[in-house]
Amino acid sequence: MICDQFTGSGQPKCRPNRSNARHLQLIALLCKTDRDAVPAQRGISILLVEKVHGVEVSRDLPKLGYKGVESCEVIFDNARVRADAVLGAEERRGFSQMMRGLEIGRIQVAARAIGVGRAAFEDSLRYAQQRETFAKPIWQHQAIGHYLADMGTRLTAARQLVMYAARRYESGQRSDTEAGMAKLFASETAMQIALDAVRIHGGYGYSTEFDIERYFRDVPLMIVGEGANEIQRNLIVRQMVTRNSAR
Repeated sequence: MICDQFTGSGQPKCRPNRSNARHLQLIALLCKTDRDAVPAQRGISILLVEKVHGVEVSRDLPKLGYKGVESCEVIFDNARVRADAVLGAEERRGFSQMMRGLEIGRIQVAARAIGVGRAAFEDSLRYAQQRETFAKPIWQHQAIGHYLADMGTRLTAARQLVMYAARRYESGQRSDTEAGMAKLFASETAMQIALDAVRIHGGYGYSTEFDIERYFRDVPLMIVGEGANEIQRNLIVRQMVTRNSAR
């Protein structure tokens, strides 16, 4: 949770949002503790905030998908925390702590994308065998068969890339580039698979009677979560150039 929105005058009022906020007892809040730091990110710390006076979960925020997990607005209005609430017991380390967490976060988002993509693919494969037109199952029609072939191929490739990034991270090697690649490719793959699943199911893919429309609504979170894919591409190329600089 990043505290970067303020309203009113006098004491600042922060209005970030957080998943599962109604159930949390401890909130990790990324905020500036040194406003004069240069560069600015060196003045950022992570505070572990309990639900003390001045911390209020104000309202639920409606979303396109992932409705099984609520997202809530949390208001910090002149809330005070103890000095030892700083993560790591030392201020101004929040940015680097957050960036280290993004590696595993991006691998996790990539794995979630694989899960949604796999569900959409398996539902489509099953439906294409059961649904018949012109006296044959629709997977035998070339257009549908090609959709399924591409879906399965992309899903397999994305899974291998995510496993590679996870193994690299687990081994202790630097894996920021690999995690970014996995997140980028897996989320875009899941989005394409979900769209193709709607096409395969036809009108049923648009109906809430089938799960396909839910997959199609859930996948965009993977594209924007843990750093939007446009940001991922910028980071990936920068890291590739750093690792392979021309001399």
